[in-house]
Amino acid sequence: MIFDIRQAVSRRRAAASAGIACLALLTLLTTSPAAARPPLDNTLRPAAVPVVPVPPASPADVRPVTAAEQRVDARLRGIQGRPATLRAFFQALPKGGDLAGDLPGAVSTDFLLGLAQSDGLCVDKATLTAVDPPCAAGTRPAAQARTDRAFHDAIVRAWSMQDFPAPQPAESKRSGRPRQSGDPERSGRDHFFGAFRKFGEVARRHRGAMAAAVADDLARQNQLYLETMVTPASGGTAALAKDVGWDDDLARLRGKLLAGGRMDALVDQARAEADAADEEFRATGHCGTAQAAPGCGVTVRWIAQVPRGGTPQQVFTQMALGMQLAQRDPRFVAVDLTQPEDGAVALRDYRLQMRMLDYLHGVYPRAHITLHAGELVPGLDRPEDLTFHIHDAVLTGHAERVGGGVDLTHETGWQALARTMAQRHIAVEVPFTADARLLGVKAADHPFRTYRAYGVPVVLATDAPGVSRTDITQEYEYAAVTYGLTYPQLKDLARASLEYAFLPGHSLWRTPGRFTEAAAPCTLGKPSVPCGLFLADNPKAALQWQQELAFAAFERTHNA
Repeated sequence: MIFDIRQAVSRRRAAASAGIACLALLTLLTTSPAAARPPLDNTLRPAAVPVVPVPPASPADVRPVTAAEQRVDARLRGIQGRPATLRAFFQALPKGGDLAGDLPGAVSTDFLLGLAQSDGLCVDKATLTAVDPPCAAGTRPAAQARTDRAFHDAIVRAWSMQDFPAPQPAESKRSGRPRQSGDPERSGRDHFFGAFRKFGEVARRHRGAMAAAVADDLARQNQLYLETMVTPASGGTAALAKDVGWDDDLARLRGKLLAGGRMDALVDQARAEADAADEEFRATGHCGTAQAAPGCGVTVRWIAQVPRGGTPQQVFTQMALGMQLAQRDPRFVAVDLTQPEDGAVALRDYRLQMRMLDYLHGVYPRAHITLHAGELVPGLDRPEDLTFHIHDAVLTGHAERVGGGVDLTHETGWQALARTMAQRHIAVEVPFTADARLLGVKAADHPFRTYRAYGVPVVLATDAPGVSRTDITQEYEYAAVTYGLTYPQLKDLARASLEYAFLPGHSLWRTPGRFTEAAAPCTLGKPSVPCGLFLADNPKAALQWQQELAFAAFERTHNA
């Protein structure tokens, strides 16, 4: 499933024609038209939200604009208020990569339900949770959803945000206590995370098939890279953590995990899982055949997710495994923390978990770290918890990207934090639909403009589009209409999704995050043998070059 440009061109590097051959291949890869797709059922419609212009002084916006970009921008202004035309425009827009989403949450609910049916799973009548067969009392075969529309619709609502009401200010108040295990659903966030438990039995069986489905969707929306979260060797890590127990001396704890080769065995198990997923991916997509699915051309990488709500020894063990994998297997690129950030254990252990990452970063310096942090809001969460999560993720946890980050302006010393993030090129992943549906944060209340005004890199994301009932096209459309973004601004947001991806090799751009001048020996629009050789050595730059070719094609067809 790893479709590296490096592998595609390595045999040509010694030839003088390698550069031109590579560039020609990349050109061909960008010429497949995207299939049209109707808008999804979602309550977050951009046309209903007041336009809030981005501050013109944003460092992200200061660059020369080409004549072609001006023409496309004029075209974009001319189709405002025409939903179908806008949708087509944004679907055709090259959108780079999708970063740090949860794999099962990215798959459409109907696809998951289809897997449950093909596996003969059952669904609990009361909770609508998928369970193993045989179907006992109180359950129904998932296959009955094919003919029982009411049953089908109930499962879709339970496994996604379909028809879930958007949060209202009066409904977002809590008692001020942390979330407890077993609490009833009290918000969209509770329903969102509860959905993962309901389809969990389906998701654990088909990593490769789910990745193939997500990759196909990315390709249809003109994306070419995916970083998605999975939990490697979950059973083995839980067993090892239980046997070893907790030790507050993290170096000693790691030594216990390594003793007897048990951690190495978990690494082997995780790699075997990835091998099986690769095989299922290729089989599902008919990759390498004349019937290859569009997703076969998408580069896929794994992020090892670590559930925050586990015991300290479980969290540490999963972190250590994920970081070992990121240094030993190129399919794994980073670790991330998942589950609700305001859970009782997550809040209690937040600083401890950052200390774990601080220690492990010193042991595994080549492993990337991306953290969901700052997904907290006043009224829904205690004020004191909003003051330090992003700060500690960046300064203690060594986060290279931050997922969410909506509580920025509630953090102590947030202006200095934003400047630090800008200086260190720490990007923020912004999933507008999820932020609105789960946290009630949107439009002028969202810190999107603030991050950009401080020069913090921003990447548009979907988080879990299957559960949220959205897609990346809708996220771009929402950003453009809500914040009055120009085409060059949208183009640079798409470029940022590859610039801050955890791909190996050098960037195409001379200055990080400044999309004005390509790195030597490449010049945009002017293929050369030296540039081709540079791209062959740098998978990140190769995908970025492919994206630039796609932009050139887009600008030729979408102009005033």
